[in-house]
Formats: sequence, C-alpha cells, structure tokens
Amino acid sequence: MQTPRFWFRPRSWQSVLLAPLGALYALGTARRVARAETVNLETPVICVGNINAGGTGKTPTVIYLVQELQALGHTPVVVSRGYGGALQGPVLVDPRSHTASDVGDEPLLLAAFCSVVVSKSRLQGAERAEQEGASVILFDDGFQDPSVHKDLSFVVVDAKRGFGNGRCIPAGPLREPEEIGLARADALITIGSESEQAIFVTRESPPRFHAALEPLPMGMDWAGTRVLAFAGIGHPEKFFTTLKHLGVEIIHAEALADHQPLTSALMNRLSADAKRHNARLVTTEKDAVRLPQAFRQEVLTLPVRLKVTNASALKSLIEQLRP
Repeated sequence: MQTPRFWFRPRSWQSVLLAPLGALYALGTARRVARAETVNLETPVICVGNINAGGTGKTPTVIYLVQELQALGHTPVVVSRGYGGALQGPVLVDPRSHTASDVGDEPLLLAAFCSVVVSKSRLQGAERAEQEGASVILFDDGFQDPSVHKDLSFVVVDAKRGFGNGRCIPAGPLREPEEIGLARADALITIGSESEQAIFVTRESPPRFHAALEPLPMGMDWAGTRVLAFAGIGHPEKFFTTLKHLGVEIIHAEALADHQPLTSALMNRLSADAKRHNARLVTTEKDAVRLPQAFRQEVLTLPVRLKVTNASALKSLIEQLRP
C-alpha cells in the first residue's frame, strides 16, 4: 500500500474527516508507552525509531551506527521484528538459509554488517542478542515499544516530508503527536539535502543531526546508463532521484509498495520491458534481497550510505554508553 498523499498536505478534507480516529490512535499509543512493565537489561540498548509511519531512513541509520560502534570496539547485534517475515523468533538470521519471506528484507540486508536477531517480542529478541555476545543492542524500530529500557533513542525523519500534516494515523502519518514523541527522544536525525534540511522545522527538538543518503562508490560509471528502475521502499521517488543525479537515463521508473514481493511474474515483466528498451534493471539494496534467485545476476544494485554532517557530536553520544 502506498502512503496516502493527503498525509503530507497542510489541509485536506480527508484528514479533517479522519481526525477523531487519529486522536483515538494517539491515545492508544500513549497508553501503550506509559505502561510500567519495562525491563532493564545489563547490555546497553540503542533504539532507531520514528514517529512517522513508513520509510524515514531507519535502516541506513542502523547500518551507520553498527559501523560506528564496531569502530569503537563494540559487538553490536540488531534486533528486528522482521516485518514481512513468517518466523516468530527469536532466531539468529542466517543469510545462507533464510529468505525475506522467513525473516523480512531489512534483517537480511542488515545481516551483511553484523549479527541480527528477528523476534516478534523485542524483549525476547534482546535477550537472545545478549546470548549472542552483544555489547550493544540496536533496535531497528520500536520507539513506541516500552517493553525494554533504551539507553539512547534516535528518531529518524525525512527532512523533505517532515511530520506531514501533523495528524496521527489514519488522518496523517504520525504514530503519536510530534511533541510527545520528541520529548522521549535523545536525538533527532533528519535525512535530506541541504535545501530540504533548511525547510524542515519542528517546534521543539532534542539535539538534531543533519544527514544525507549518498551512493556508495562501486567503481561503476553510471552516467548515460539506460535503466529500468524499480523500488519497493517507503518513498521510491527518492531512489529514482538519486539515479538521476548520477546521470542515469531512466526509461521507466516502477514504484512498488513498501516490502512488495518480487514475484517471478513481476520480474519477468520488468525484464522483458528492460530488454525491449535495451536497458538494465536496477534496484535498491533492500529490494535486492527479495529478488528471485534467477534474477540476482541480472539486476544492478545501487547501495546508499548515511553521511552525518556533525558526526563527531553523534559519536560522542554513543561513546557515553555504559560498557
């Protein structure tokens, strides 16, 4: 399902009509967050979450933090609920045997960087991460889950879209009101270009870190390459824009739903279209782990990495974690 466009308009009849349901959603979130059954683990916990529903850049942020923690000598283990995967867990992700239908696409991608535990219960997942020797546990999402105490909570937001119309689901994109969520956060990471960062405004904010997603150099000259691009991420248009900035000639851009299965029928259609236009298929890292085996050598992948402007200040935050 694509994100409703009216979520990001200042005013719309849809958001006004759905506002009472949004208020009930916010109340439900507040009650869940306020419950007292919070477990304190011996291992420090970092949460990378959001206030918005949908893609905000959490996964690249987790990868960034994993690499920073490893550089500091830590052994980070990521805990994910494995959206789209069938396994309840807790289970340690094995890229050699698990598929996206087992554990979800994001855990499969993250498993290339560190150990990843998938568990529908974050507490059980964190306990399994401790068994795997984690010196720091990283929650991929879970900002509104109070079951485990977090030593650091990062809220990630797309600087261009911000917090949308400021209303809660289904009237807007928020899981909880902006001011309530940000009051619990230790830091806000806003992802976007300099011009997008300039237009992002929030009324109250914890320490803010500007960041951008940049293509990872792969030794390939993308300029002039004819491609058929497809992406099933939160905001596929951002991937297409990145390709254009590299000088790629996009003959067709196929925007898929977030986490959409890449069936053989879909891939055969895209492959036939690409061949008809003498173009290459290209997709994101997250989509690539969902590709049917027969197409993995046929599709190009464009990885992106998070670059933080004030990285030293962010590093200082995570250096304060207890050993």
